[in-house]
Amino acid sequence: MLLTADPLWQLTAACADDPRPGRLDLIVGVYRDDSGASPVMRAVRAAELRLAQRSPSKGYVGPSGDLRFAASLTELLLNDRTLVDRTVAVQTVAGTGALRLLAELLAQTGPDRTVHLGVPAYVNHPGIMAAAGLRVVTHPVASTLDAVSSARAGDVLLIQGCCHNPTGRQMALDEWAALGETLARRGVVPFIDQAYFGLGDGLEEDLAGMRLLLATVPYAVVAVSGSKAWGLYSERVGAALVVGGDAQARGSLEHIARVSYSQPPAHGAMIVAEILSDPALTACWRDELESMRRRLGRLRDELADRTGFDGLREQRGMFLRLPLGAERMERLRVEHGIYGLPSGRINLAGLPAEQVGRVAAALASHSPA
Repeated sequence: MLLTADPLWQLTAACADDPRPGRLDLIVGVYRDDSGASPVMRAVRAAELRLAQRSPSKGYVGPSGDLRFAASLTELLLNDRTLVDRTVAVQTVAGTGALRLLAELLAQTGPDRTVHLGVPAYVNHPGIMAAAGLRVVTHPVASTLDAVSSARAGDVLLIQGCCHNPTGRQMALDEWAALGETLARRGVVPFIDQAYFGLGDGLEEDLAGMRLLLATVPYAVVAVSGSKAWGLYSERVGAALVVGGDAQARGSLEHIARVSYSQPPAHGAMIVAEILSDPALTACWRDELESMRRRLGRLRDELADRTGFDGLREQRGMFLRLPLGAERMERLRVEHGIYGLPSGRINLAGLPAEQVGRVAAALASHSPA
């Protein structure tokens, strides 16, 4: 079967080929500053310099990757000794690699499982699950609790840990609690995609719901991306966590990794491990991440003020979902050189402050009646 090209990357290529000097790429989820650059965080640069001075080995790290990275990341995310002690973690090739490894693990341990996925969803979720041989059924994302209530024991619920892509929705703690109780009662496995932590309501706030749910269920899997929180997009930093896992789960993940890509790249994981092992670097990183979050909030509020789209204020994270359909989004591209997805999603983190007025004016001319 001939596979088709990814429409998101086709749109990105079209933007790059657009000869208009004012074209604006609000497609791919990369954080950019007001100059349009994707900056290297100060903590990342400092960690890189330390690693270079120590001249660490360039040897293989093994199918589980950098164990120092996996341990420190698990501590950061879970922040609970009981949860940490019952969790198996391996480094992966970014968050996408973690999603695929964990999907393969779930398919091997339960070939008849169904994955329940709320829509609109992250565009890559259905394809990754299907590629691993898992059946996917969808439901409205606002009806997730109802979907779990009718799921079979052993089925899987694939959810995002915070800052939902593309809707920007942030679940309240009472929603997480109710979801965890229902998952445990129904015997449904939570599969959490944790990619945007720190960019919503704050680092601890963004992780609180996931922690609450994980303390409730006997077994869960978590795919983690280091791309957004550390700005390490090209380093492909990620991890796969199995909460309630054991040595057999680790062995299975290592086997899947071995026949997929053999070993993950070491450099980005070593950077994160270096940051998290040093209190001063960790504090620097937290401050930088908080500054990024606050900037996103300012951009969101200014766009809401200028457009009158008050619903934007309730969204969180890197993305905004505009109240525009595919036709109006196409007109934004053709008439104004502003590129977003047909679903109405734009990358808020790619919007320079000086361009907010221009985007707002274009949106006003294409706003819903």
